[in-house]
Amino acid sequence: MPEITRPALPAAFLRLPVTHRALHDKAAGRIENSPAAIRAAVAAGYAIEVDVQLSSDGRAMVFHDEVLDRLTAERGPVAARTAAELGQIGLTGGADTIPTLEAVLGMIAGRVPLLIEIKDQTGEMGETDGRLEEAVARALVGYGGDVAVMSFNPHAVARMAQLAPEVARGLTTSSYDPDDWAPLPEARCAQLREIPDFDRVGASFISHQGDDLTRPRVLELRASGVPVLCWTIRSPQQEALARQIAANVTFEGYLSAIPA
Repeated sequence: MPEITRPALPAAFLRLPVTHRALHDKAAGRIENSPAAIRAAVAAGYAIEVDVQLSSDGRAMVFHDEVLDRLTAERGPVAARTAAELGQIGLTGGADTIPTLEAVLGMIAGRVPLLIEIKDQTGEMGETDGRLEEAVARALVGYGGDVAVMSFNPHAVARMAQLAPEVARGLTTSSYDPDDWAPLPEARCAQLREIPDFDRVGASFISHQGDDLTRPRVLELRASGVPVLCWTIRSPQQEALARQIAANVTFEGYLSAIPA
């Protein structure tokens, strides 16, 4: 079997604080993962994290949830609608509709780094059919900006290693408290908690739960030179604590300081 390449995480991801689901502020009409939030993050000079889900016709849509209910007036799975249909659905509280990943890449145009979280499509962090990963890989062809991909599902990261070996990839990681992850089985939580797939999938970084950074496996990876990002930091005080271990933060609800 050929050795998996392990592209390095671009250095800008370690310098610029990362906006969680872009620089959203519902009071200002900037909904999470929306074009308005993305434009605001670009204008402020932050790196951007977004989530992607799959449309019924195989496009990567920038949207966090599996279902439309929380963020729109529609109901039901994102995966039951085409990209064109999703592009007509308004985000509650703002003037935007749900964008494709291609549209978001066009908005950013390489001006700030983009971190793409590929949402689990299996419900169990299991083997993926590859459709969402293929959509992400297609969207990234020819993109010249700093970009990286990550997922809680190691199988999704392994698939990206095959489809886009030149793109830096990482694992989104967690304490995997079973109460927070139901219906994911406790045994699967215990397995994922120890980040056993890091080398297998050719990951070059992790983005770990911000209040769990002292976990021995996280410290072990950090000591070996692995960049540790973290999520989701919601105050300057939390950021100061997180940065004692993490190389960078993914933040929301305040403005993280950009280094000079």
